[in-house]
Amino acid sequence: MRRLIAILSLLFVTAGISHAASPPPSYFDNSRDAKPLDGGVKMITIDTPKGTFRVWTKRTGNNPTVKVLLLHGGPGATHEYMEVFDSFFPGQGIEYYYYDQLGSGNSDHPTDESLWDLPRFVEEVEQVRQALHLDKNNFYLLGHSWGGILAIDYALKYQQHLKGLIISDMMASAPAYIAYAKNVLMPAMDPASLAEVKRLEAEGKTDDPRYMKILIPMHYEKHILRMPYAQWPEPVIRSFSHINPQIYVSMQGPSELGLSGKLEHWDRFDDLAKIKVPTLVIGPAHDTMDPEYMASMAKRLPQGRFLSCPNGSHLAMYDDQQTYFTGLVKFIEDVDAGKSMR
Repeated sequence: MRRLIAILSLLFVTAGISHAASPPPSYFDNSRDAKPLDGGVKMITIDTPKGTFRVWTKRTGNNPTVKVLLLHGGPGATHEYMEVFDSFFPGQGIEYYYYDQLGSGNSDHPTDESLWDLPRFVEEVEQVRQALHLDKNNFYLLGHSWGGILAIDYALKYQQHLKGLIISDMMASAPAYIAYAKNVLMPAMDPASLAEVKRLEAEGKTDDPRYMKILIPMHYEKHILRMPYAQWPEPVIRSFSHINPQIYVSMQGPSELGLSGKLEHWDRFDDLAKIKVPTLVIGPAHDTMDPEYMASMAKRLPQGRFLSCPNGSHLAMYDDQQTYFTGLVKFIEDVDAGKSMR
């Protein structure tokens, strides 16, 4: 047994994730779960202008001072691609929650397009927080991609409930993101292929198989997840296959290159100075987002810290895992210990 423990400890060090001790027995306590035991799943009823609906959450672990709520991207994707956190958070004793936003994954799927509205999603997150009994003494909010937009707007309205904030792979300005795609990403693409993509978009044919056939090698394998598409992890493929197109098109727009939906004019860069809680900005070098801009976001935040992932893209939790999770865990540990963010 001692030899096994020594080997496992070596593996954690080799993986680049610090692991001072195993989680305490209380981490695995299931007394908070429903009876019969249901793996930490909780359906939460939320109020909206269009009535009440239910959203799906799932808790793993118990930690009285560190509870991370994960906001998936899309808009309209699912928690599934974030299942990678199962490989890292339990070993660090971090309590965390998967959560399918309304219209996504295991949550209710209403079709009223007026529900796909950023302020309404902010209120949804607040209702989820209340139902999960998260507060300023333990509540970390991690938003990835679109989830980063949601996390920023949530923090601007409800930061009094936060202990820490993580903005992963998201710029604080849709116009700046659009400009980066137009001025940096697109000029690096094959002109003929880009022209065909733009033609299909203009004709409303983004569901044409040729659209993704061009974009996968030209864009996805370079800036979304930097590995051959045939090798993409199953949770990523599963999550992408379950995306709700109504939400995505309504808020993001039909194009994979920039924004043209309801979020087109969203811009919170100047407002970042109002977020006083410790905040980590994760900016991979090969992202669809501008890494230099994301670094400037961390400087704008009063208690900001920047984590660069030199080998990562938009899903850096997969293609630059050790950098991503080492920096993320260190941030949480430092906030929990009251250390400086700079």
